Amino acid sequence: MQRWLNRVAVVTGASSGIGAAVIKDLVKNGVRVVGLARRYERVEDIKKNLAPDVRNNLTAIKCDVCSTKSVNKAFDQIIDELGGVDILVNNAGLYQPGQLSTMDIISAQKVLQTNVMGVVNCTQRAFKSMKERNADGHVILVNSLTGHYIPGFNGVEAPNLNMYAPSKFALRAMRDIYRQEFIGLGTKIKITSVSPGLVDTEMVPDFVKANVGPAILKPEDISSSIMYAIATPPHVQVHEMIVRPVGEVL
Repeated sequence: MQRWLNRVAVVTGASSGIGAAVIKDLVKNGVRVVGLARRYERVEDIKKNLAPDVRNNLTAIKCDVCSTKSVNKAFDQIIDELGGVDILVNNAGLYQPGQLSTMDIISAQKVLQTNVMGVVNCTQRAFKSMKERNADGHVILVNSLTGHYIPGFNGVEAPNLNMYAPSKFALRAMRDIYRQEFIGLGTKIKITSVSPGLVDTEMVPDFVKANVGPAILKPEDISSSIMYAIATPPHVQVHEMIVRPVGEVL
């Protein structure tokens, strides 16, 4: 992680779960971190609990990744105050219960807008900053096992994955498209997709956590995986990581 010392990382969905774990680990490694979140007050609370010698390395900015205007405002501030972006962790995500066949269309659109277009919005701004400065940056996509396969249908209950799984399948395609674009546009920017199994976050209902018992990951487990990918030498690119808890049966 030495080469990232004092460089700038942007983490979306930084207010809880995986995003909160990532900003803590990046700050500990000497990276200047911007945590983007709608609930940015939570990022401010995380900052207060950091060690005094690294506390100023974390900046909280309110941002809704669904809104191009909000994203542009946030990245304009980052570039004005910190000079540019070297690492982007696309972590913001949304799940809404229901079935595609019957659910509210606005809810389905919100999932797609957050999980897919939110990545596009932020990656465009981060890529522009990296390319203009000829920075060997790194873009992380926090994906999901549901971006690789649809968990088994029991033949009785209608599943609730609705637009969430298709949005994560889209990220897997975007991973390959970004890799090809980054090369074709003359950069050495890396792209890594990290696909966790079940993680103990606010997004996962309590009854699901109770059913799986100990077969569940912690946000810190996924952050450690992201740190590994970021810490690889400039010539090494971890393209895809699948991280599952031992004993997961899905």
